[in-house]
Amino acid sequence: MKLSFRILDWEEERPYELLLLADPSKAIVDEYLSRGVCFIAEYEGEMVGEFVLLKTRPETAEIVNIAVQEELQGQGVGKHMIKEAMEAARRLGCRILEIGTGNSSFHQLKLYQRCGFRIIGVDRDFFVRHYEEEIIEDGIRCVDMIRMAIDLDAVTEDENERKSP
Repeated sequence: MKLSFRILDWEEERPYELLLLADPSKAIVDEYLSRGVCFIAEYEGEMVGEFVLLKTRPETAEIVNIAVQEELQGQGVGKHMIKEAMEAARRLGCRILEIGTGNSSFHQLKLYQRCGFRIIGVDRDFFVRHYEEEIIEDGIRCVDMIRMAIDLDAVTEDENERKSP
């Protein structure tokens, strides 16, 4: 599937149907949308995914939201979007790209590790502190945020991922 990417225009309607798949709090989504850049993934002119990139520190950016249309999940769209996020972070002059996900987000943890991200920490009780309603995934309460990062200098631009062992 050949995806094209573009930056969401400020006047354009926000793709909340996708954004809220990755983050159930519209208030939190609106807050980081105001500071970050939302990239739209399209296939044959149709929006199939999005990610929001936020520069957090010098030489460091974070993917603060990433989502793929539910019917297309598991088909390589998310991996392609992460590769694009790596390239976008490089264009911003970043050497480190971070991402966080819930302790109950097993599919996401697998994907991010396959793309070369490594666990750098756990923000205990993150989802308890920042979300009013409980988040349940696959029967497990989402409580902690697993923080991950990749050193973009250690990833070749051609393959854009580390080789899996």
